[in-house]
Amino acid sequence: MTAADGVFTEETAAPVLRSVALSHLSIELGHLYMDDFKAGPQRLREQFARVAPWAGAARRIAADEPAGRVPRVSTCFLIDDYFTRFGSPDEVITMLVAAAAEAGLEIDYVARESGCALADGVDLARLVEQHLVSEPWEGTDGSRPPPSVTGWLTNGERSPEQEPDFAMAGRRPWQPPRQSAVQNHSIFLDIELWSGPADDRLWSCPFLAAVWQVQRLGLLRHLGEPVAEPRPLALDDLPATWDGLPPVGQLRPQAAPFRAYRTFSVLGSRFLPIELAVRTILGQVAIPPAITDGIRRRAEGEGLTLPEEFVDRIRYAFI
Repeated sequence: MTAADGVFTEETAAPVLRSVALSHLSIELGHLYMDDFKAGPQRLREQFARVAPWAGAARRIAADEPAGRVPRVSTCFLIDDYFTRFGSPDEVITMLVAAAAEAGLEIDYVARESGCALADGVDLARLVEQHLVSEPWEGTDGSRPPPSVTGWLTNGERSPEQEPDFAMAGRRPWQPPRQSAVQNHSIFLDIELWSGPADDRLWSCPFLAAVWQVQRLGLLRHLGEPVAEPRPLALDDLPATWDGLPPVGQLRPQAAPFRAYRTFSVLGSRFLPIELAVRTILGQVAIPPAITDGIRRRAEGEGLTLPEEFVDRIRYAFI
């Protein structure tokens, strides 16, 4: 038995946290949606041509922190098979890899967006939802249910309802919403996390993208174990259906680890509002200190100083 703050617990009561292999940097080379696929290989070639200079710059910067180290850098690509099913893995992934190669890029890992919702029997989205900690605004009376009930998360105080305080009273004057960590002027966000009934949720794109970032940073565990571990994926033996594809497939056997101390995503400008929502969500996700502290200590052992807030380990280039 162990004692903490006067409370005795069995040592076996808390699961042992298993660490994961980490690269220094994970570079996301893009997302693929049905419209991109329908536009054909040329659209992908043009996209990868724009991505390549940014991916190269990210590799050079990683090599300079600290200087003289050969960085471990992996690349990944996310395919939307959650909101729409298009093509087949053998067709889509083969086209992706070929288009990337024309721009001098190699894709180490391909991931399914549906694998950010459910992977290997683990409900990843609900796992992250359980880590949401929303601070009630000063003066909150409890009339508005929490995000776990409504499916909506905000970064501040919504405009008060315009109902009178009591019978026969006049309507209260309108008040604007307010951002919590405001600098001069508010940028207020109200984000839908899911829709549908509680037992059959349709998770929103920003929420699945938030799960994707937490996964890439190596911060997600289920009963102490990593989830959605990458599995080998051979180009000459790709499954014919998306359900036959692992949540994260490793295309290159010699690739650096999928997860990393830091992430960098090169995305089209259309993703900017989604990623703003992602950062707002992650700002209210509380990862157990045993996980975050362990990763920071490992980074320090390699001469890296990571930001205390894990959301600040995420970087982007919008092109």
